[in-house]
Amino acid sequence: MTISTVINWGISKQLVRVSVGALTLALLAGCASKGEPAYTPKELRSFDETSSLDTQWRRNVGSGLGRQRYPIAPDREGDSVFAADAEGVVMAMNANSGAVEWEIDLDTTISSALTAIAGQVYLATGNGEVIALDQGDGSESWRSRVSSEVLAAPQANQQLLVVQSVDGQVTALDRATGAERWVYTSSQPSLTLRGTGTPMVIDPVSFVGLANGRLATLDNRSGQPLWDMQIATPRGRSEVERLVDLSGQPIISPDGRLFVTSYNGRVVALEATQGDVLWEADLSSRHTPILVGDFLFVVTDDSQVVALDSNSGREVWRNDDLEDRWLTAPAFAGGRLVFGDFEGYVHLIDAREGNIVGRTRVHSSGISVRPVTEGSTIHVQANNGRLETLEVTP
Repeated sequence: MTISTVINWGISKQLVRVSVGALTLALLAGCASKGEPAYTPKELRSFDETSSLDTQWRRNVGSGLGRQRYPIAPDREGDSVFAADAEGVVMAMNANSGAVEWEIDLDTTISSALTAIAGQVYLATGNGEVIALDQGDGSESWRSRVSSEVLAAPQANQQLLVVQSVDGQVTALDRATGAERWVYTSSQPSLTLRGTGTPMVIDPVSFVGLANGRLATLDNRSGQPLWDMQIATPRGRSEVERLVDLSGQPIISPDGRLFVTSYNGRVVALEATQGDVLWEADLSSRHTPILVGDFLFVVTDDSQVVALDSNSGREVWRNDDLEDRWLTAPAFAGGRLVFGDFEGYVHLIDAREGNIVGRTRVHSSGISVRPVTEGSTIHVQANNGRLETLEVTP
């Protein structure tokens, strides 16, 4: 079977579920974070508010993301929302009412975003454990260990759970049992961003962004690379200037185009079967982009929001009203782009025009993980643990 056949078969066999996992702050490896922006953020200005954000319910989830600001993003499947704190509390809540369905304490440091899929909740810990929980009651299905701390959300296909740890190792576990199936090891530069990329996993292959600026496509049967390429090339004299981490998640379109962001690098569109470059744009981003129709939306490292034509890479619009406010990766709800910022505001931007149309504040502790959306509903978790559900109107 050719590479093209393998990948095309996988895309056609399943609707790719873009579960955006942990998206890291731009911090050097090993450095703790207080969530403070590196540059002076723009002051918020008045705007023509055409969309409202109405609170449906709110609930406190443990003690929040911890002093290290672990990227413990919540997730949703069906009518349940799952969230956790850094100290090991995991909760399931009804997405419509906020009623607690169950709450457990794992008594360990949770470090990764959550992935809720097919009746299970997957998460990882600061000591390299990967844990599977039953969505129905929170009971532990299995627990396995990988090489080191995990910050990215574990990613699943029908058979595997693929986990990328901070030492650059990618481990595939059996989804049913947690048994190790294969391991892929990459070379790590001496200095990296605090965190890793999140793999994009479909049935036949996993697309993995690495801290050395390379993108690898791994055969899920064996973990062997089918192809890999340099997305971002280190430049500059200092190690900081030479950071080129692919710390976002690659995203894939139904027609087999792959979109990849890089820190100190570029946004690249690739043909997924062979890695041929379709276009590239000179934008530095540590965040996962979002694809909506023919538009690719990117949050740059200085928190400008850029809309690109996904077919050509042409810039359609750019909004710098929120520059240096440490925006989260974008989400999408009710025709609006959704972002959190370091002061705890949720912002709405019109996806077609690029102007701010709505805003509310969740909590002054700030928001550093991507909101979770379903239709016009937004679930957003602040750094102190407050989980708030908002409805976008219109």
